Amino acid sequence: MDLSFWLKLSLSFAVGSLWVTLTTLSAERYGSRIGGLIGGLPSTALVSLLFIGLTQTPQAAAEAATVIPLVQAINAVFVVVYLRFMWRGLAFGLGSALLAWFDLTSILVASGLRSIWLSVAGWLLLAALCYLVVERWMEVPSQGKVRASYAPAQIAYRALFGGTVIAFAVLMGKLGGPVYGGVFATFPAMFFSTLAVTYRTGGADFSRAVAKSLMISGSINVPLYAIVARWLYPELGLALGTAIALAFSCGTGYLTYRFMRAKLS
Repeated sequence: MDLSFWLKLSLSFAVGSLWVTLTTLSAERYGSRIGGLIGGLPSTALVSLLFIGLTQTPQAAAEAATVIPLVQAINAVFVVVYLRFMWRGLAFGLGSALLAWFDLTSILVASGLRSIWLSVAGWLLLAALCYLVVERWMEVPSQGKVRASYAPAQIAYRALFGGTVIAFAVLMGKLGGPVYGGVFATFPAMFFSTLAVTYRTGGADFSRAVAKSLMISGSINVPLYAIVARWLYPELGLALGTAIALAFSCGTGYLTYRFMRAKLS
């Protein structure tokens, strides 16, 4: 493994540690809507595309962004399955969600999808279906803040757990070969880490509420970031393209927050 991979692994661990900690603390202090909103912003997607652009070319990063919209919709399926089965315990809920996710992403990787239009169409259809399932047939009310320990050891645990899960996904993406390497490259490590931590600190109902907000935020903000980055990278280059995509993501994040305030009980 070359030096660039170890840099990516270290950066993934750092971003994962920071983002999982920020997401879970925000959920506990300000409620499930805020925590889920933050967790669904394009953190790992940003790092992944930026790293590809730095180590290869902006065009390569743009091509890598092609599949992200549809993959993020599959991540929404991960959340739906978790919500359906978590009543049997955290391990069963996350295990069932992972199994469904691996099945769907394996099919996607084997298909060799290269069309942004098919990716976008699949994203819109699947994300809308997942939202309707959760909103119409699952009772998942939003939750307010919860009491949780903020001792240094507790914060360190969250950072270590989140960073480790995301770094593990990156490592397996490198070692898993062409098929499962592609699968692990899109692993919902942020969702997995956040749901596990919130279940432990706030209980099942709190984790369910965060999961719903995560699904909505992630299904909107990550695909839109990827689409904008894919469009801008070849024309404007990596730095300017990332800056504009980030600014755009701030706008979509605000609109997502407004939507969640209006729609989520």
